[in-house]
Amino acid sequence: MKKYFILYKPFLLFLGKFLLTYLLLTFIYQSYLGRFDVNQNETDSFTKLVAQQTEDVLLFFNCDVKTLPNSKEPAVNLYYNHKPMARIIEGCNALSVIILFASFIIAFSGKLKPTVLYIIGGSLIIHILNVIRIALLCVFMYYYPKQQHFLHGVVFPLFIYGVVFILWIIWVNKFSKYAKKTIQS
Repeated sequence: MKKYFILYKPFLLFLGKFLLTYLLLTFIYQSYLGRFDVNQNETDSFTKLVAQQTEDVLLFFNCDVKTLPNSKEPAVNLYYNHKPMARIIEGCNALSVIILFASFIIAFSGKLKPTVLYIIGGSLIIHILNVIRIALLCVFMYYYPKQQHFLHGVVFPLFIYGVVFILWIIWVNKFSKYAKKTIQS
């Protein structure tokens, strides 16, 4: 048994760090969400921020857009040209994606400062791209309503997870302790 532990130690350490980080961050996030009363249709403040920033992006491009609280569930409705186009719920705020991203980076951690800076920078990139993703999804669904399932269920999740995957690859190849070090002559 000891032989297998030694043989698979790097994988087991990665898995342990990933799971521990993921569970800890998920617990913190769920504790945060627990402060909001879903029975009163209270939307968490980060989801409201994402909805507001999505509205701001669309307003920047002179779109006719408005956000209003949803009266039937904890969500924010986004109206585009006076038509309800999106219901922004907790799952749309990308915090769960950021938790997954950060857990992977910590599992493949390098030095402390680059790790922390990469998590912060990557999280900001994911957040900004998520807001843009929601704005584009709203516009595309307005003009292509028959493509809603394809856009919402395939294209835009692929977009956000693709960005996360690219950020992971950059981290592992350039900054993690497993990154190839170039020999200087």
